[in-house]
Amino acid sequence: MTEGTEQPAMAEQPRTEPRRDENTVYIGKKGVMGYVLAVVTQFNNGAEHVVIKARGKLISRAVDVEEIVRNRFLNDMKIRDILVKTEELTSEDGSLSKVSAIEITIGK
Repeated sequence: MTEGTEQPAMAEQPRTEPRRDENTVYIGKKGVMGYVLAVVTQFNNGAEHVVIKARGKLISRAVDVEEIVRNRFLNDMKIRDILVKTEELTSEDGSLSKVSAIEITIGK
């Protein structure tokens, strides 16, 4: 490049969504076995631990995923931590609602 034509350094933009840890599986409305596969894949790729996160009615699905992983696929895994909390979410109309959340950490 010639002098004076360099591009200015891009300022880092603030994140609008939370940073997702690569060893985290977020439970949604898909089938349980899809999330089981995601957890097992994380461990097969060398992860030392995996965090399974869910909110509200999907908490029971997160527990199902954890139990299937530990009892059917990776018998040497253990529950390392369980964090239960309440998160405040802003709905489309701007009102705040509280929803239960869980984070289950499993590893060797």
